[in-house]
Amino acid sequence: MTLQRFSAILALFSILTVSVTPAWGANKEIVELQTQVQQLQQQMIAMQRSFDERMGSMKTLVEQDTDAVNKATAAVVALQASIQKQQGDSSGKVDQVSGQIQSLNDTMDELKVRLAKVSKQLEDMQASQQSLAAQQSQQTAAQQAMAQAPPPDVLYNNALRDYNGGKNDLATQEFSDYIKFYPNTDLAGNSYFYMGELQFRAGSYAAAIPNYDQVLQNFPSGNKAATAQLKKGYALLELGKADEGKAELQKLIQRYPRTNEALQAKERLRKGLGPTKE
Repeated sequence: MTLQRFSAILALFSILTVSVTPAWGANKEIVELQTQVQQLQQQMIAMQRSFDERMGSMKTLVEQDTDAVNKATAAVVALQASIQKQQGDSSGKVDQVSGQIQSLNDTMDELKVRLAKVSKQLEDMQASQQSLAAQQSQQTAAQQAMAQAPPPDVLYNNALRDYNGGKNDLATQEFSDYIKFYPNTDLAGNSYFYMGELQFRAGSYAAAIPNYDQVLQNFPSGNKAATAQLKKGYALLELGKADEGKAELQKLIQRYPRTNEALQAKERLRKGLGPTKE
């Protein structure tokens, strides 16, 4: 736009120059000026032509670039749409697969719970069978032992005879057998007592006390209960446990106040609680 205005000004100046020439005559300076103006006009025309050519080329390039950009944009949009579609399809498939996997996991968990219950039931059944088998085995062994054991009165009398005869090891074995074969009879309490007595004789006071306790706990109304408590008190005193021995003798006096054993306990408390063998 600026080049066109400049060209118009040069043309107007050229006309004015030509119109003035006849009036003042040809002048060398005017001629040179006209020559310069013509040259300038030619240069302007050449510049205009070059400018137009460059503008045309730039326009073509811009159009080409715009077309390329539009095509690229369209391709990107199409690609984005394709990717979104694929993602949507993949997401749907993934969700479907995830749901199936979760369902399988739930089923597996339920199967594990059921399997655990079945395993527990089998273990209980096995334990019950083993317990039953053990009981049957024990009962069978007990029945066999009972079948081989001497009658209770014979076994007890033999043990008592050997006890009085000083056959301590044999008497201990016989009293032990009586307790094993006939644990619920009254004479079982007597057998515990005599086993305690055998250990007391041997100086095994600590071992004697549990046998005396068996008499006191399981046969408190038996004919050896008071004697068992008296001898337990003596055994504690022999072990140097004066307080415990004293307490045991006092229990004896309170529990069996009219017995000969109560009198012996009172006498021992009166004399003192030092260790003294019977």
